[in-house]
Amino acid sequence: MEASSISTMGKVSAGAKGSPRMPLLAQVAMLTRRSLVTEFRQPANIIPGLFLGVFFLLVYQASLSGAAEFFLKGQSYLGFILPLSVVSAGLTGAGAAGQALVRDISSGYFDKLLLTPISRSALLLGPMISSAVIITLQASVVILVALFLGLKSATGFAGLLSLLGFALLTGLALSGFIAGAALRTGSAGATTAASFLLFPLTFLTATFTPVALLTGWIKTAAQFNPITYTLEATRALLNQGWDGEAILRGLAVLTAVSIVTFCFAFFSLSARTRQR
Repeated sequence: MEASSISTMGKVSAGAKGSPRMPLLAQVAMLTRRSLVTEFRQPANIIPGLFLGVFFLLVYQASLSGAAEFFLKGQSYLGFILPLSVVSAGLTGAGAAGQALVRDISSGYFDKLLLTPISRSALLLGPMISSAVIITLQASVVILVALFLGLKSATGFAGLLSLLGFALLTGLALSGFIAGAALRTGSAGATTAASFLLFPLTFLTATFTPVALLTGWIKTAAQFNPITYTLEATRALLNQGWDGEAILRGLAVLTAVSIVTFCFAFFSLSARTRQR
């Protein structure tokens, strides 16, 4: 796969003198495909996130669903906890983008890509989108398990598709941070550590109860935690219906975080390029 990718880049380079550069979307699609093929050849990078998502869903549903009747007022606790399981899977899956970049850096393949006229944005978006797609696939499996357990979405099938859309955006937002850490350090260990830094986000939010029931410093932390607004939007989709305000707020926060993390990754790439 790497040889064919380099060959393709060579064709782009040769054609750059007399013809326009390959369109950005084509570059992103090519690098995304390469990243996906690479990741699916290493199931160990995909299975842990899938396992965690399903594990958390089963454990939380079994242990807390009875107590949830006190604060959910007849709503489904399965619908309440499913978004958290999807996010938990996403936190693990987001590391795929960073580890893919570390492997390319260690093998020297990344330096070869830098010698081609490919867009620097495509170099980042390829692994990031690949990671987001993997997270979405993991989320699909977790949703299927939830349906098997009796989940009933208040917004039907369209709501479940919207949940997958939120999973995709969450993957993009998280993978940008991991990719930036990978480019800054070039170290697999440091990239893994950066992934673990994201895990506290799932506990500094409305993890098991609505935000309104939180108090003190944990409520303040939740209000500044972007995961909070993702959970509120997706929980509304599953348990309440089409809450436009919550959905738009969740989309706005995820879009803003995605832009910030992409900029971090891009500046990290620029710093690595200057060091060469």
